[in-house]
Amino acid sequence: MTHTDPTVSQRADHPPATTAAERVRELIARFDAPDACVAELLCDRHPADAVAFTVVEPDLSARDLTYGWLSRESARFAAALADLGVGPGDAVAVLMGKSADLLVALLGIWRRGAVHVPLFTAFAPPAIALRLAASAARVVVVDRDQRPKLDPGQDIPADPPWRVVVADGQAGGSGARDAGGGDLSFSGLLAAHRGDEPGAAPVTRGGDAEFVRLFTSGTTGTPKGVPVPVRALASFRAYLELGLDVRPDDVFWNAADPGWAYGLYYAILAPMAAGRRGLLLHAGFSPALTWDVMAEFGVTNFAAAPTVYRALRGADVPVPDGVRLRAASSAGEPLTPEVVSWAEEVLGTTVRDHYGQTEHGMVIVNGWADAVRAPVRPGSMGEVMPGWSAQVLLDDRDEPAPAGTTGRVALRVDESPLMWFTHYADAPERTAERFSADGRWYLTGDSGSRDEDGHFYFAARDDDVIIMAGYRIGPFDVESALLRHELVAEAAVVGAPDELRGEVVEAHVVLRPGAVGDQALADELRDLVRTRFAAHAYPRTVHFTESLPKTPSGKIQRYLLRKGSADGRG
Repeated sequence: MTHTDPTVSQRADHPPATTAAERVRELIARFDAPDACVAELLCDRHPADAVAFTVVEPDLSARDLTYGWLSRESARFAAALADLGVGPGDAVAVLMGKSADLLVALLGIWRRGAVHVPLFTAFAPPAIALRLAASAARVVVVDRDQRPKLDPGQDIPADPPWRVVVADGQAGGSGARDAGGGDLSFSGLLAAHRGDEPGAAPVTRGGDAEFVRLFTSGTTGTPKGVPVPVRALASFRAYLELGLDVRPDDVFWNAADPGWAYGLYYAILAPMAAGRRGLLLHAGFSPALTWDVMAEFGVTNFAAAPTVYRALRGADVPVPDGVRLRAASSAGEPLTPEVVSWAEEVLGTTVRDHYGQTEHGMVIVNGWADAVRAPVRPGSMGEVMPGWSAQVLLDDRDEPAPAGTTGRVALRVDESPLMWFTHYADAPERTAERFSADGRWYLTGDSGSRDEDGHFYFAARDDDVIIMAGYRIGPFDVESALLRHELVAEAAVVGAPDELRGEVVEAHVVLRPGAVGDQALADELRDLVRTRFAAHAYPRTVHFTESLPKTPSGKIQRYLLRKGSADGRG
């Protein structure tokens, strides 16, 4: 095993600030500057011998990746991208698991000044094709086991406008440049470039420049592209320091997938921005493996969705000796009380809940850092993090609601210096829905309440997004897949309560005249969603019904379907 003691290789890169507000100002000055360069901010300015990530394999073997190694290898890939015609501002999509190859690819993209488009590995070809087309991706970097999803078919064109680079787990090694069938080999491209060519030089684009385009879940329409500017790194790092309190001597593990916001922002970007070592598990989730990693690597600071904690709690797996976390955090969906009490007993610490969205990252937290820490109030998602201003607005006008009154959770734009979201890509009308008429408020689409002391409590979502195991699933994509079946006339999907995952997808389907809704058809529809949208988003339950509840204007009233699920009427 090659992992090292983080106290040896990691060093603090800033003097302590007097207050959290001063620290926020320092971060903004660093990341929102005209000369901001992503490769320098995330990699090159850190000590070359410091460990950036420890990549852990299923057998618990591990490999330490230093900032110096990442700098050299990503320079090779940046030069390769330049040879492929990728320039600053061009989009490069990534369909990869958590690995050394992933890190080299991401840093190479950002070193070139290009824009990273994350693709979740559970996506099926239609979801991938939508994001590739919407972002106008020039190149797709894909793990070999994901490559079949890019084969020509109903969604992927036979002559696509993008080049395909196949990653084979050999970053830093040698290999043939041609991966077969017109594909390029990731390791071959690295071997073919020295990293000192002109195209390898880090590109400076400034704090306003887009460097990630992450797509939200579709609710009433297609997924929306969120342009993430370089200055957003100030917000991500502030949460790492204040919300998660990741210290130089911590062994930090954020188990979220980097194909989604919480994993990309806080398992990849924030640790690199701070020069803190992170763990990446190159495997799927299992309770036994999670416990083993915690014990073997001495994890002290852990972050995951509530589903992970519920799975650990419910699994018939003994907890290894010595698993004791200093800090445990949760995000993605509301944290239930039984997880909190279990964690205090088994993990030796409280799991603290945090709230945020793709469009801005985490903003309301039960923070761990001394500067913001307060006793956790049952059911509360915390207080506003420094650098942000939030409020609960009345439902009928943009004014603060009285304490304890349920209303719309909103962010005050002009009083939130860490606010970085300004618009959705190519969707001005959908951008307008997110802001109040005067532009002062960003409307999250969630409802909640706020007590007299400023603690926020989540109530419900105003939109129809389904949060399953921390993943946000929009009904539009699932319904679109269901409607491809020749026997389906109408479809509506909602989230149904689930003890382990929080919510699961439940489908309500109206069939065409003469069709019979039986178990065989329900299985067909589940498989259709798996193949036409995403493997994780298939409906666990399919209800066949004669009609769907609708408004006089014809809009489906999903809240009535959700209410039926919650009441057990299905």
